[in-house]
Amino acid sequence: MRARELGLRLPGETGPLNAITDVPGVEVGYTTLIEGDSVRTGVTAILPRGKADVHVPCAAGRYSLNGNGEMTGSALLDEIGALRLPVLITNTHAIGPCHRGVIDWVAREHPAVADQWLLPVVAETWDGYLNDINGPHIRPEHAVAAIDAASSGPVEEGSVGGGTGMNCYAYKGGSGTSSRVVEYGSDTYTVGVFLQANFGSREELTVCGVPLGEALADDNPMADGDWSVPPGAGSVIVVVATDAPLLPGQCSALARRVPLGLARTGTAGSHFSGDIFLAFSTGNALSPSDFPRGEPGYDTLRHIPWNRIDDFFTAVVQAVEEAVLNALVAAGPMTGRNGRRSPGLPVDRVLELVKR
Repeated sequence: MRARELGLRLPGETGPLNAITDVPGVEVGYTTLIEGDSVRTGVTAILPRGKADVHVPCAAGRYSLNGNGEMTGSALLDEIGALRLPVLITNTHAIGPCHRGVIDWVAREHPAVADQWLLPVVAETWDGYLNDINGPHIRPEHAVAAIDAASSGPVEEGSVGGGTGMNCYAYKGGSGTSSRVVEYGSDTYTVGVFLQANFGSREELTVCGVPLGEALADDNPMADGDWSVPPGAGSVIVVVATDAPLLPGQCSALARRVPLGLARTGTAGSHFSGDIFLAFSTGNALSPSDFPRGEPGYDTLRHIPWNRIDDFFTAVVQAVEEAVLNALVAAGPMTGRNGRRSPGLPVDRVLELVKR
């Protein structure tokens, strides 16, 4: 089930899959690791232009609401406003093997690209409540497998990929996605969002504008026992994709709208949560090589005028809110490391309270 299928009133027109893969060319793949009593983790791969065109950069920008987290490759993103290669999301202590895995995959599939320097984008959220996060469970081959598995079809949500061991508002969280269609004159564009939801304290939870934290304060194992991390800790990584032609600075502006969508679900942005966002546009094909060869040429960028961009901002906000709710609705209860339990969102109670 997804949030919209429950009858929740969510604004905006979605794409056919209501997923980031509604943006043409975008592919998503997972590796999910659930082993024994303590391994609850995985890897998510997002390919902006699919497997064949990883050498063609996209205009891109990022924004950090709170920097208590990591997204590798950020310095280059800020420098040149462009993104290429698969984007990976995993747990905090698995950034290293995932970074290596991207390099291994590119060296295997695109050796000419690998002959240049590679600065992959790998982001993280912390799954140590349910997962043995210090164990070497994720290896480079798991990152390679996630990229190999990437496809342009429907995107599974909840406890899959990098979101396997994550929690959101002290319920089981994880991977979520949504999209919005934006009409622009005679053209139609799509804004898609994918997020790894691992943020928020129970008291903050808000659904469709209705504060539910107080009414749902019971059954909160994360507030009891040996759990010592402050409420609201965790992190959230959000990737925004669009086929609308945008400048790098406009991609950064889309990334800056992500917190407005998150805030609709209740979070105030905890200090202990790394909230980092990436946005890219496939609307222009930039020069594919970092090395100039032959006669010098030019990149030509067609872009939405700044004074016409508001509908794209709105699409980001709406899709982010829905993606969070999709992650919560899709993720069932899970028990993991040291017998710790993460309950699933009580959907029936939520619907009753919202309708009331």
